[in-house]
Amino acid sequence: MDPDERGRLVEIRDNLNARIAEAEREGWLGEVEGLSVSRDAADEKIAQLDARQKKKDSPVFMGIPSFNQIAARTSSATNGA
Repeated sequence: MDPDERGRLVEIRDNLNARIAEAEREGWLGEVEGLSVSRDAADEKIAQLDARQKKKDSPVFMGIPSFNQIAARTSSATNGA
């Protein structure tokens, strides 16, 4: 899913919440259940998009060479000259 669609998903979820509240007021239990499933799916998609964005924005640890690795490279370069 395109991250640019997150706003639309939030809008859909909020609309579903309003429809669930209406269904509860009217006593439409089957409707509440169906709408809740859809809302939960929208929440899951939003969470996936947020997790993907967080992962994308976080730094990647590339590792730091140990002293022995640095020393071996320096020693090899100096010996070859």
